[in-house]
Amino acid sequence: MTMEFTVESLETPALTKAQLADLLFEQIGLNKRESKDMVDAFFELLSTSLVDGQDVKISGFGNFQIRTKAPRPGRNPRTGEAIPIEARRVVTFHASSKLKEQIQDAGKS
Repeated sequence: MTMEFTVESLETPALTKAQLADLLFEQIGLNKRESKDMVDAFFELLSTSLVDGQDVKISGFGNFQIRTKAPRPGRNPRTGEAIPIEARRVVTFHASSKLKEQIQDAGKS
């Protein structure tokens, strides 16, 4: 079963959690509290998994991965002063081939 979600008249160029909850309410029929709780639970699970160092794979959408970046020398662009950049963990996202195709197809119209 494939569901079509349409996001019409976005007030901002970004899709928000509140708008996702509204879509669940309008198109799936959950009540507003359930919709908000479901969106919050999804993002909490996603965040917790990433913080714990687990990759998150969403079929047909893409993969969120944790990478550890090594320390490296940096430079303050304003002063030119050399500053060490410490090692850190970052999140990367790689779109699935299915999502990439959809984006390319939408750009052709």
